[in-house]
Amino acid sequence: MLYRPYGKTGIEMSIFTFGAMRITFNESKTLRADWSDKEANAVATIKRALELGINHIDTARGYDNSERLVGVAMRELGREKFILTTKAMADLSYDETSKSIEESLRQMGIDRIDILDLHGINTFDTLKNSLGKNGSLRAAIEAQKKGLVSHIGFSSHAGPDVIIAGMETGYFSAISILYWWTNQRNSAAIQKARDMDIGILILSAAEKGGLLFKPTDSLLKACAPFSPLALTHKWLFERGVTTIAIGASNPGEFDAHLPALQNNATLTTEESLALESWTNKEIEKLGKDRCAICYKCMPCPEGVNIPEILRLRNLCQTFDMIEFGIMRYNLLEHADDWFPGNKADKCTRCGKCEPLCPSGLGIPDLISQTHSLLLSQPKSRLWK
Repeated sequence: MLYRPYGKTGIEMSIFTFGAMRITFNESKTLRADWSDKEANAVATIKRALELGINHIDTARGYDNSERLVGVAMRELGREKFILTTKAMADLSYDETSKSIEESLRQMGIDRIDILDLHGINTFDTLKNSLGKNGSLRAAIEAQKKGLVSHIGFSSHAGPDVIIAGMETGYFSAISILYWWTNQRNSAAIQKARDMDIGILILSAAEKGGLLFKPTDSLLKACAPFSPLALTHKWLFERGVTTIAIGASNPGEFDAHLPALQNNATLTTEESLALESWTNKEIEKLGKDRCAICYKCMPCPEGVNIPEILRLRNLCQTFDMIEFGIMRYNLLEHADDWFPGNKADKCTRCGKCEPLCPSGLGIPDLISQTHSLLLSQPKSRLWK
C-alpha cells in the first residue's frame, strides 16, 4: 500500500480508503439469528482492508448500521489501527449536529473521531446554513475544542462552484467529492484543494464512474490489456487526489482495485495510450455527436441534467454500458440535490442550450434518444 499526506491534517493516509456503506444490513428486516453472520462479514471485510494496508475507514451517521458495525470491528481489530471518518448531515441544526456526533461516538464505541465531515454540502444554501449561528459547523468546531473531533471536512456531490466556496471559508481540512475519468467537471475543485493543501477523498470512482468493477466486453477491448478500473484509479492518483474510497461489501471486492497500485500507482506509457484509446473509441463511434461534458449548456430552464444524460449516452452508445445507464438515468428526479436534475422528457425544445454547445450538438434530439433507450423503473439512493 502507498500513503500520502492528507492535506495539512498531519495524517499519512493510505491511497485507498475503505468506504463502509455497503457492509450494512437492515436490522429491523433481518432475523436476529442472521445478525452474527452479517456482522462477521463486516469484520472480515474491514480486516481484509487492514491486511492490505488500508488505514482509513469512511462511514456516516446516515449509512444505516455502518457505524455500529465499524465499532464491532474496532473492538476486535483495534481502534488504533485505523483513521476514522464519519459524517453528520450538513443541514442539521447546532443541537442536532451535537447529538449526531455523540451518537456516532456511542455507536462506534470510541472517544474521538479523526475526521468529521459535514455531509452533503451540495448547494450554496446548505453551505450558508451550515456556517450560520445555529448551523452544523458551530457544533463541529465545539466538538473539536472538546477533543471529540480532530479535523473537520465536508462531503459534496456538487460542482466546483459550491465545493470551492466551501474550501474558501477556511474551516475545512478535507473534502470528499465526485471526480472521475468519465466526468471531469470538478477538475478546478481538485486543483484548488491542492493549492490550499486540503485532503482529497474521491467517492464512488468505480460505480458512478461507470460500474467499472464489472466492465463491458467493449470497454475491456478498448483498454486492453489493462483493467479500465485500474487505469482510471491511476489517472486520479496522478491528478493529486489523496485517497479513493472502495465501497466493498465483502473481503473479495478489494481485489479488482489492487492493480492500480502497480508502478507506484502511476500510469505507464502503455496505460496512458489505453486511456487515450478509450477517448478515441468514443470519437470514432459517436463522431460529431460526442458530448465533451463541458457543462456550458447549463443551466437548463427546465432543470434537465443535460451533461449527465449525454455522458450516459457516450458510454452506452460506445461501450454498451446499458446497465450503468439505466441505473443512473432512472435515479434522476429521485435523489434531491445528491443527484439533481430532470430526465429528458422535461425538455421543451426551447433552443437555449444548442447555441451554448461548443460542439454544436443537437441536444434535444440526443437527450430524447437517450431517454427512450434508458427509461426504466425509478431508482433510489442507498443512504445519505
